[in-house]
Amino acid sequence: MLHKPYTPQELCVCVEQVLAFQPPPAPPEARKEATSAGEDLDAAFQALRAEYGTRLGEKLRELTAALEQARAGSAEGLEAAYQLAHKLHGTAGSYGFREVSVAARHLETLLKPARSGQGATDWKALDTARDELARVARSTAPRPPPTQDPSATKQKATSAEVEPRGTVLVVDEDATWLAEVERMGKERCVRVITARGVNEAVTAARKQWLDGALLNVDLGGKDGGFAVAERLRAQEALRTLPLAFFGTGGDVTSRLAAILAGASLYLPRPFSAQELTEAVERMSAIRHPEHAKVLVLDDDPEAVRALGHALSSQNVEVVGLGDPYCLVDALAEHRPDLLLLDVEMPGPSGFAMCRIVRSMPEWQGLPILFLTAHTGVEFRVAAFQAGADDYLAKPVLGEELRARVQSRLERARLARERAERDTLTGLLLRRPFLEAARARLAEAQRSGKPLALALLDVDRFKKVNDTYGHMAGDGVLMRMGRLLASHFRKEDLRCRWGGEEFVVALLGESVEGARDILARTAAEMARLEFEGEKGERFQVTFSAGLAVAPRDGTDVDALLRVADERMYRAKARGGNHIES
Repeated sequence: MLHKPYTPQELCVCVEQVLAFQPPPAPPEARKEATSAGEDLDAAFQALRAEYGTRLGEKLRELTAALEQARAGSAEGLEAAYQLAHKLHGTAGSYGFREVSVAARHLETLLKPARSGQGATDWKALDTARDELARVARSTAPRPPPTQDPSATKQKATSAEVEPRGTVLVVDEDATWLAEVERMGKERCVRVITARGVNEAVTAARKQWLDGALLNVDLGGKDGGFAVAERLRAQEALRTLPLAFFGTGGDVTSRLAAILAGASLYLPRPFSAQELTEAVERMSAIRHPEHAKVLVLDDDPEAVRALGHALSSQNVEVVGLGDPYCLVDALAEHRPDLLLLDVEMPGPSGFAMCRIVRSMPEWQGLPILFLTAHTGVEFRVAAFQAGADDYLAKPVLGEELRARVQSRLERARLARERAERDTLTGLLLRRPFLEAARARLAEAQRSGKPLALALLDVDRFKKVNDTYGHMAGDGVLMRMGRLLASHFRKEDLRCRWGGEEFVVALLGESVEGARDILARTAAEMARLEFEGEKGERFQVTFSAGLAVAPRDGTDVDALLRVADERMYRAKARGGNHIES
């Protein structure tokens, strides 16, 4: 595949490769074997799903027992309840129990502040959330498959769902506009809950987990949206719900009022599907902040300890370093999201260390904050000339430190998302993926762990575009991206390689483990049902080639070559196959 603009030399090389490589058509027995392999993958996943479903009742009993211990004052019971809810949230969705996953996430969110001692425990809300979790678990419990009814098998095969980018409540009195927002949400894998007034909005918000709310500023008249925001935030479980406003007026007065009401975003009305997607992803990031790592370089151990105490939380990990000569190795080992540098240290100064970091292409975008007792004009000029983003005067106030660090982390995250993510699928682009994959491989080599890399290609994608339209093709790619985003660990790398090709890298996974993960993903992809531009229903599969370091190579380029060769072999076997 060539990307425009391309040079005449690139065109010649590409044509020569195509003419030189013409794989023979797969023999009938190979096609039959590929079909059998696809059926085996689906059957294996269904068996795993059924087994997991039969254990849901036991898991809920354990959760109820842990909650009762917590109610009696047991910290261990509270921690056990949180961990059980957390595991249900993460695992149930992977096995196709999406509603169970959503209900467990709501319970997990309610347990989090009680677990960290940040507020009084709302037992009424917890009981309601637990009962809702039990209800959806019972309603989705697996039943014996109707093996004699082909139509029932077809229905089951198309019932799989991809975890949405997020769930958002949209409040507006215009039913036509709400229907349009629902359509945009369906198109972009966003779950949209609608309401036409304040009471309807509060009722809807109480029933399910929300990643955020989009409110019309002028709902029912001037300032109506702000009244909805106030009512929502008055609910115990919704006090931290991210809010965004939209309206036809976008002057400073309207935006200021929205900010004062707690908004993190202000959108025009009408907004586009892309603006809806970006708003939901930003609110979801606020609702589920990413784990961040802060590296502190200071020769005073007491200062490092104090900074760690001020910054450490559930979402921020602090790593202390006392020797500036170890900084380069520490960056490679810990891969921090932000660097705090003391200016005056034995040996190289903070200014010199900052210049060293900025000279490394991989770390040129890393937020760097100086810690210093000097805040004069000469210092400030020298700090910014060295490449610092900000500075903090000693003694450092905890609240100011947290505010500045969180602000820098959030801005860096947003900038990284815009620069590194494919807008259609939400996955990494090729360049940032390669950079991260090389770092993961280096980590694997240091720790003696394997690293699995797989190339995935949607089967017969050109036919999808030609038969059902390019919008339908975009829908396939988008849902493939959501599937990869929700079925792998957070530390795994997922990339849209180009066109209909994707790449995943899994640190610490053997050939067998990676193949099992890919098989479950392939089985779920095969069960998804898509809609063409004229309402036609269709399904797709993907093929994958798997390579594992160090068995198949010791650098990323070598692993990619092996995975690419195996992927083409998988496609030559008829598709819907994993070649390892």
